[in-house]
Amino acid sequence: MTCGALGVQCIISQFHISFVDGKKMHLHDLETFVSIAQLGGVTRAAGQLHRSQPAITRRINLLEGQLGAPLFERGRGGTILTEAGRTFLPYAQAVLAALKDGTQAVQALQSEDHGAVSLAIVGTLAGTTIVKQLRRFSVTHRKARLELRTANSFEVSDMVRRGEVSLGLRYFGDASPELVCRQVSEERVVVVCSASNQWSGKRLRDPQQLRSDQWLSLPMTRHRGSFAHVVARQLASAGLDDVQVMAIDSITAQKRLIEAGIGIALLPESSIHEELRLGTLATIDVPRLRTTVPIYVLYRKNGYLTGAARTLLALISNVPIRPSGAARQSRKKKCSPSPRSN
Repeated sequence: MTCGALGVQCIISQFHISFVDGKKMHLHDLETFVSIAQLGGVTRAAGQLHRSQPAITRRINLLEGQLGAPLFERGRGGTILTEAGRTFLPYAQAVLAALKDGTQAVQALQSEDHGAVSLAIVGTLAGTTIVKQLRRFSVTHRKARLELRTANSFEVSDMVRRGEVSLGLRYFGDASPELVCRQVSEERVVVVCSASNQWSGKRLRDPQQLRSDQWLSLPMTRHRGSFAHVVARQLASAGLDDVQVMAIDSITAQKRLIEAGIGIALLPESSIHEELRLGTLATIDVPRLRTTVPIYVLYRKNGYLTGAARTLLALISNVPIRPSGAARQSRKKKCSPSPRSN
């Protein structure tokens, strides 16, 4: 049997793991198990793997028989992992990721191009100069295949950790021992308001003039390195730690509320470049609220990086990431001091 363009999927079907008692565990069983765990149900896994539900169930039953323990609890509310399933999951993910790495390594050796590189990036960073660097990479390395995915910072880490992508670009670092994180840049966090706000485009030396405003922020999490914690620290440093803060679980939703005049927020500069261009949002220059957030590139410590991935990693690591030119020009225009500024 030849795999050809079928790649990893074809290779998985031919591999199995042997146990000392003679039983064989096919990697398709692991793939099925991981898909159900990630997607939360047999039906979704069947759709992703293009198999029937009975075939999916049969593979899980075989795997549970080989392990001697149930991996899922099945009920009306869906399929959830048992304690045995939670214990087994990271090992199954590691096996599949290692196989993908090995496949890409062999394909890179057999090919004349630099191989494939996949990058997961926080969506707001698409408003920075990183897009120009990715375009430059694609033009310079035409035989390399660049694949992009967008997600939030924690999802970026998960995709890199599981081997779904080669590289990740996110805000803040990740202390996971299986990941390598490098800070490559930092981004300004700015006070954002509606275009009709009385302080739109002005400088406020006294942040107390914003005390009566409704502030918006992402929900607080247990991760100390998050935007919610940055907002809380900056408000406290400006003597605004007791202002009203409404938790909104997405930056996009925050922007829409700010446009409607419902509140103001501290947001990464790159996240508002389009709204600044359209004139629906503006910024307020408050020196005591100025801060930055770090931008990190990450990859798996023991993961294989193709030539294309290593080239892109070097490019990202050596070129500062800044808001797009349009965003900088709009911000400069909006934030120019005026005689009415305070």
